[in-house]
Amino acid sequence: MKQLMLIAMTFVMLQANAQDHKKEHRKNDKKEHMQKHMDFTPEQMATLQTKKMVLRLDLTEAQQKKIHKINLSSAKDRKARMEAHKKMRAKNKDKKPSKEARYKMMNAKLDKQIALKKQMKDVLTKEQFEKFEKGAKQKHMKQRKQMKHRVKKQRSERY
Repeated sequence: MKQLMLIAMTFVMLQANAQDHKKEHRKNDKKEHMQKHMDFTPEQMATLQTKKMVLRLDLTEAQQKKIHKINLSSAKDRKARMEAHKKMRAKNKDKKPSKEARYKMMNAKLDKQIALKKQMKDVLTKEQFEKFEKGAKQKHMKQRKQMKHRVKKQRSERY
């Protein structure tokens, strides 16, 4: 009986240690992923994004130039927001933004998405725009699924 109890306790301790290691590994992966995107200049990000769209949507030369300008503007804005967010987090450490600040950020984000959609609709053909929308919807669904999975894991780790 004592041996069985000793084996059970050893198993529980090993499991707890493995979970701590997974948590630390995930934090490092997230930091590496963010750092990878921070290393690129807005011009590089815009070029890569445009080339992906060329492959997916079969864009003409004229469309490529227009889309590259849109992507460049978006990448510069995104880079500036990332830097501002990074400074804000460093300044406020563990404090979350207020309800009003979160509302403003979400509202600004949605306004930018609406403007981007309008610009893309002006540049792309009807078929290309439908493909673009379908890809955006799939990306959004994938992000939601990842977020649900992450929240579920965090809840299970707490208890």
